Amino acid sequence: MSLLRTQRDFRLFWIGETVNRFGSATSSVALPLIAISMLDATTFEVGLLTAAAWAPWLLIGLPTGAWIDRVRRRPAMLASSAVSAVLFAIIPLAAGTRVLSVQLLLAVALVAGASTVVFQTAYTAYLPTLLDPADHAEGNAKLHGSAAAAQIAGLGCGGLLVQFVGAANTLLIDAASFLVALACLTAIRFRERRTTNPSRPGAIREGVRLVAHDVWLRTLTIFGAVSNLALMGYQAIVVVFLVRAAGLSAGTVGVLVAAASSGGVLGAIVGRRLMRFGTARALLLCELGLPTLALLIPLGPWCYLIGAFGVSLGVVGGNVVKATFLQSYCPQELFGRVTATTAFVNYGTVPLGALLGGTLGQVLGLTPALWITTAGVPLAGLVLLASPIRRSRDLPAATRAAAFPA
Repeated sequence: MSLLRTQRDFRLFWIGETVNRFGSATSSVALPLIAISMLDATTFEVGLLTAAAWAPWLLIGLPTGAWIDRVRRRPAMLASSAVSAVLFAIIPLAAGTRVLSVQLLLAVALVAGASTVVFQTAYTAYLPTLLDPADHAEGNAKLHGSAAAAQIAGLGCGGLLVQFVGAANTLLIDAASFLVALACLTAIRFRERRTTNPSRPGAIREGVRLVAHDVWLRTLTIFGAVSNLALMGYQAIVVVFLVRAAGLSAGTVGVLVAAASSGGVLGAIVGRRLMRFGTARALLLCELGLPTLALLIPLGPWCYLIGAFGVSLGVVGGNVVKATFLQSYCPQELFGRVTATTAFVNYGTVPLGALLGGTLGQVLGLTPALWITTAGVPLAGLVLLASPIRRSRDLPAATRAAAFPA
């Protein structure tokens, strides 16, 4: 029977996360459109805005992971949701009082990004404690699938809301979504046990050493970093490309991006189904085969739709496989640090990719920049081919705590 029927706490967690993803998707459309339409930002400044939102992974990612392993995760998620709600409500207020600027957008994006680091690290470590190990695959599939569906709806609504209520006011939807997430987390009855992990020197190094010494974790981490560099390189400028080069309206851009993102819903289903044929094989198909469609993106709006659909399908399908693997493979007492270490490397390349895309777009033009960055998406899969994953049917399924270096 579905977890959404039998597990009340998971159902609340799922509702809060889904609504939150919807709000975040609306702001992902609204923020660059605020910069473009209200502040006449350059292509580089739009890329810088994306970079600011992800830079906190480089700045505080590792210490956040060590901290999350020492505290209860739910209170950390509650606090970060409240902070984010306030931050995204500031921008419409600033627009109404005529003090909105690119600098303020960058500041809000940076602090909201720091809040996201806390929430995401705690969320990843909290989920395995909420579900039995046998339910991890289903829970991951449902969360990734609903997140993709919420993103589709949010992207589509984001473009339309920008046209009807204005780009700045659209961010009130994101602020409200954080309040819904806050309410759902508050209503969860499950209470974590008080942690026994003390604060001590070297805690961060344990997570780094674990990832560096284990071939499976190391491979997935390096792949994620290279892949995100290319993905964010084109995603940081694709809205500018569709508006300025293709001449599409804000509403049309929102609908088009939402339709392309619908591949993620299918990817959540496909990823879980493919795992029965081997988790390593499923990962290769999702992360190497499907992303080759990214090469269609610079050819125009319709080709963008096909290419981005394939990329979204592959990325979400691969994320389901990787999340299920990590939850069974990593020691629970180190999970926050493992998550933070991999996220530090994976997400650390996101601001670099955004800056790369913005710089290439400014110097070479939007279309040449898209050709360069989208070519990197399938090339990232070569990291997987150069690892033991290429020769394996399945990723290791059992916990390997004893194998990790002390």
